[in-house]
Amino acid sequence: MKQTKTYPQIIVILLLMMLQSCSLSKFIPEDEMLYTGAAVAIVANDSLELSKNMESELENLLTPEPNTSFLGMRLGLYYHYKAQKKNPGFINKWLNKKIGEAPVYLSQVNTQRVETLILNRLDNNGFFYSKVSSEIATKKKFAQINYNTTPTAPYVLNELKLDTIAAPLYSEIAEILKNTALKAGTRFNLDAMKFERERIDHTLKQKGYYNFNPDFLIFEADTNRYKEKKFDLFLRLKKGTPKKSIIPYIIDSITVYPNYAIESDTLTPKNNKTVVNDIHFIQKERYFKPDVLEAYILLEKGQKYNPETARLTSNRLSALGNYKFVNLRFNEKDTTAVDLEGRLSADLFLSPLTKRALRAELQAVTKSNGFAGPGIAASYTNRNVFNGGERISISANFAYETQIANSSAGLSSTALGLKTDLILPRLIPFSPKRFKYAVPSTKISLGADLLQRSKLYTLASFNTSFGYEWKANKYVFHDLNPIRITYVNLSNTTDEFDAILEKNSFLSNSFEQQFIAGLNYTFSYNELADKRKNNPIYVATSIDLAGNTLSLLSGGKKKVLGLEYAQYSKADVDFRYYFKTGKEQTLISRIYAGWGIPYGNSSTLPFVKQFFSGGPYSVRAFQIRSLGPGTFSSETSPNTTTFFDQSANLKLEANVEYRFPIWSYFKGALFADAGNIWLTNEIPIATDASAESIAFTNEFTEKGKFGTDWVKELGIGVGFGLRVDVQSFVIRFDLASPLQVPYFEEGDRLRTPFFGGGANNLIFNFAIGYPF
Repeated sequence: MKQTKTYPQIIVILLLMMLQSCSLSKFIPEDEMLYTGAAVAIVANDSLELSKNMESELENLLTPEPNTSFLGMRLGLYYHYKAQKKNPGFINKWLNKKIGEAPVYLSQVNTQRVETLILNRLDNNGFFYSKVSSEIATKKKFAQINYNTTPTAPYVLNELKLDTIAAPLYSEIAEILKNTALKAGTRFNLDAMKFERERIDHTLKQKGYYNFNPDFLIFEADTNRYKEKKFDLFLRLKKGTPKKSIIPYIIDSITVYPNYAIESDTLTPKNNKTVVNDIHFIQKERYFKPDVLEAYILLEKGQKYNPETARLTSNRLSALGNYKFVNLRFNEKDTTAVDLEGRLSADLFLSPLTKRALRAELQAVTKSNGFAGPGIAASYTNRNVFNGGERISISANFAYETQIANSSAGLSSTALGLKTDLILPRLIPFSPKRFKYAVPSTKISLGADLLQRSKLYTLASFNTSFGYEWKANKYVFHDLNPIRITYVNLSNTTDEFDAILEKNSFLSNSFEQQFIAGLNYTFSYNELADKRKNNPIYVATSIDLAGNTLSLLSGGKKKVLGLEYAQYSKADVDFRYYFKTGKEQTLISRIYAGWGIPYGNSSTLPFVKQFFSGGPYSVRAFQIRSLGPGTFSSETSPNTTTFFDQSANLKLEANVEYRFPIWSYFKGALFADAGNIWLTNEIPIATDASAESIAFTNEFTEKGKFGTDWVKELGIGVGFGLRVDVQSFVIRFDLASPLQVPYFEEGDRLRTPFFGGGANNLIFNFAIGYPF
C-alpha cells in the first residue's frame, strides 16, 4: 500500500536535504578543524554570585568570532567554499560576495591569550588569584572550546583616603569625593576608578582648572592592614605634576572679531574697537552691532574658566545663522601664578556667511492629497538685515499639479504663493542672557496663496503669524504662535462644486467660516540625530486653539469686522519608536491620534483643520483621503458625492515598517498600517435642505460616528516598498493591499491581501521622502 507523506514529513525531508546540501566536512582541510565557538563556565561557591554584566564581560573576551550559523546551517561559509572551486558559477560567486565568510579554524584560536584576558578582567574587578583553564571538545571535523573559570572571593573597599595635596586643589577634590561611587563595601573595580578620575577632572575643569588632566591622579590600593579580603584606597597626585595644573584660571580679557576673514587670516587693527561690558569688539566695518552680539556671549571678565560655558557660547553664536565658522581660543597669559590663580585671554573669531542670497529652483511636487506636478520657486534671503542677526526671507512659488492617484484622477490645480518671514534671534522682549542652551527666536510671517482647482473652485488665503521658536536642548524643540490669523475666500465655484456643497452639509459648513484667529503650540522630542542612541524615539504634540479671544473681545458676537470666525480646540500626538536590528536595518512603530472639537461659533472644524486618512503618508492600502469617516465610503453610498476628500474631526492611526538595504542606493521595506477617521459631534442640517442632502447627512453621520466598535472600523493594510535613497533625498514606491475594509458589511470586512480580488485590491503609492 502506497504511503502518503504528510506536510510535516515533507518539511523535515526538505530541511534534511538542505542540511545535506550545506555539508561542510568535505571542504575542511585534513589538518584543520572548524572552530564553532566557545563558552565560559563559571564555577563558584554558593556565597559568590557574579552579576550578569560580569558574565557578559567575560563572554565578550572569547575570540575569534566563529562563522555565522542559522538553524545549524553556515550558509556564508558554505558559499565561500563553493566560490573557491574552479568553475563556481555566477550564483555561487554572487552569494559569496553578498554573504560569504572565510572559515575560522581551531588553529587560529590562541587559548592562552584568551585565558590571560579572562584572568586580567577578573583581576580588574577584584577577583584576584582566580583560576582559568580550557578544554577542546571535538566532533568529527568541528571543535568547540570550553573555558572553566573559578573566581575567588573579591576584595572590597574599607576606606577611601585623599592624600595631602596643595591648596586650593585639596579642598576642591575633597568636596567632589563626597559624591563618589567608591563607598565602603564596594568591590574593587578598575573601571570605576578610571571613571572617578574622569569625573573629578570634569568637575575641576568647570571650576577653572584649565590645565588639569585625569592622568595626574593615581589610585593606590593597600591590603597590608587586613587579613581578610579588604583594601584601603589612596588618591594622590602623580609626582612631577606641573604647578600650573593645580591652580584655577580666570578669564582676564575677552576679544571678539565679528567679521573675521578666515581666508586671509588677518586681524582688524586694534584702533577699530568697541567695548561693551568689558568685552572688546574689533571690526573694520560694523557687520554686527556689538551691544546686540554681547548678549549671546556667556563669557565674562573675571569669570573662572569653564569648558561648558565656552561650548554653550559657541553653540549660541553658531545658532544665529550668520556665521560659517565660530572659533573660540583660550591663551595663557605670560604671567606667573598670582594669588594662586592663572590668567587666560579668550578670543572669538567669527567668520560670516554670505549676507545676501538669491535662489531659484525647479521642483517636482508631490502632496498628501495625491496632486503632483512641476513647480518653480524663487527666494531672497538677507541674513543680517539690521546688523543684529535678523534674517528676512521672501519666497514665491508657482506650481501646476494634477491628481494621479485617486478615484478623481484628472483634476488639476494651479497654485501661486508669496511669503515673507522675519526672524529675530532673540525672544522679544527678553534678553538672550536668560537662556543658556540656545536663544529662542521671534518669527513674524506674512503670506498669501491662490489655488485654482479645475472643475471646482478658486481658493484665496491670507495668513500672518507672530511667534517664538526655541530649542531647549539637543532633543527638545518648542514652537509657540500666540497670534495666528488666516483668512480664506472661496470663489468661482462651479455648478458641480455647488451641487456637492448643497448635498454635503458637513463639507458646506466647513467652508462657511473664512476667518481663523487663535494660537497654536507644538512640542517635539527628537532623538534621531543622536547617533549614540541605538533605539531612538520621536514624540511630537500640538495644540491649536481658535476663536476664543475674538469671542471674548466681541462679547460673543458671531462676526468680527463683518467676518464670521471659527471657534474650536484641536490637539494631536505623534509617537515613533526606532528599533535598530542591524546595519541599516530598522523596525519603526508609530502611533498617531488627533481630535478637534468645534464649539461656540462653529458646528464643524474649518476644512483646512480637519483630519484625513488614506494615502502614501497614512494608511497606504487605501486611496488618498478616501478612508472613513467610520464605515462611510463615497464609492458604496447611494447618496454619494463626487468630492474626493473625506474628512472628520477624530483620527487614530498606527504603523509598523521594517526597513532594510538591498543594494547601493536601493532600500526595501515591509509595512502594515491601520487607521481611520470619525465624527464625534452631530452635523446641523439647514432648514431648507433638500431631501437628498438630508439623506446624505444622516447616512454620513450614522456611519461616521465614533463608537465602541471602532476597532472593527479600522482600515488595515499590508505591503512592501522600494526606496531610492541618495544622501537623504528619497523617492518612494509602495505597493499595498487591504486586510480589513471598514466600509464593507460587518462579517465581510476581512480579506486576503494581494489575492483578495475586487476593486482597489492593489494600491500603488508614489511619494518623496519616508512616510515617517
